[in-house]
Amino acid sequence: MSNPVIETEEHRALRSSVAALGKRYGREYLARTVAEGGHADALWAEAAKLGYLGVNLPEEYGGGGGGIAELSIVLEELGAAGCPLLMLVVSPAICGTVIARFGTEEQQRTWLPGLADGTRTMAFGITEPDAGSNSHRITTTARREGGGWVLNGRKVFISGVDIADATLIVGRTEDARTGRLKPCLFIVPRDAPGFGRSPIDMELAAAEKQFELTLDEVRLPADALVGDEDAGLLQLFAGLNPERIMTAAFALGMGRYALDRALDYARTRQVWKEPIGAHQAIAHPLAQAHIELELARLMTQKAAHLYDAGDDMGAGEAANMAKYAAAEAAVHAVDQAVHTLGGNGLTREYGLASMITAARVARVAPVSREMILNFVSHQSLGLPKSY
Repeated sequence: MSNPVIETEEHRALRSSVAALGKRYGREYLARTVAEGGHADALWAEAAKLGYLGVNLPEEYGGGGGGIAELSIVLEELGAAGCPLLMLVVSPAICGTVIARFGTEEQQRTWLPGLADGTRTMAFGITEPDAGSNSHRITTTARREGGGWVLNGRKVFISGVDIADATLIVGRTEDARTGRLKPCLFIVPRDAPGFGRSPIDMELAAAEKQFELTLDEVRLPADALVGDEDAGLLQLFAGLNPERIMTAAFALGMGRYALDRALDYARTRQVWKEPIGAHQAIAHPLAQAHIELELARLMTQKAAHLYDAGDDMGAGEAANMAKYAAAEAAVHAVDQAVHTLGGNGLTREYGLASMITAARVARVAPVSREMILNFVSHQSLGLPKSY
């Protein structure tokens, strides 16, 4: 899958080199890591050594000086090789971007070099048990006290907290002028007193674990606040748009991997005179899955381009559309791949069955497809809200 007109020569070279890295590890490595209850440390370290983890971060802090367009290529190609790194979505894409754009000089010096070279990681905590996709119902609060901040609240489905040096927590502070609560972002070290975590038992087979977090009178210094207290919403969406673009890349990689496995099988599996791929009932659904993935990739590239160009409004619409399209394409591709293999599609040998659950992640996280349809109907089409 290549786009010589859409992508630059540098992007194509990046795809090729990351694909080579992914091929050296592959699905077998990831499956073994998950079975052993470990983390993809070896792949993470090699990707860091090659400069892929911080390709979107500023050069002055050890990054590649690129953008979300480049980082999304890294994640997509690793996913297409069967070994995606979910923490790419969280650590460099969300947290690294927010700190690079809005963090103080001290925060940037402290965090960006480590995020770029992979020696430090950061998790992102926004989702709450009673808020769902409604960020306006976030109840984690931060109050000023003694020259610093005190945080209280709960978060759920937070990825990689066990391996992260800190978590970028979305809380709410009181606006001194209006008395209303407004979103703000805080860097919470993993060993901060009162900051607890407990694993969530997931059916999903992944190297990155999910956690519920509790913040019980967590005391932070004044400089734990990222950026300007009055720019919280702008800073929040500076992280959420890359999150949606990277989720789209994650889904594209997964869909491509599943489709490639199905194509390999359809070209060689012979029941009658010709391989089963010669039959239109097999060939056409696979062709349709390929088309859907290609279309979703184009929207993902558009979203990344708009974001990297500084068009936050345009990127918001495109990022939501890209995430929706890629998630639907991935679910369809995985389903058709399993169907193509028949009984073999449900065996451990072929490694597709576990992807049935994994493919649905992009449909429900980080925001549900229904909320994306709400966004498009309101923001793009100008239709009234029902809530």
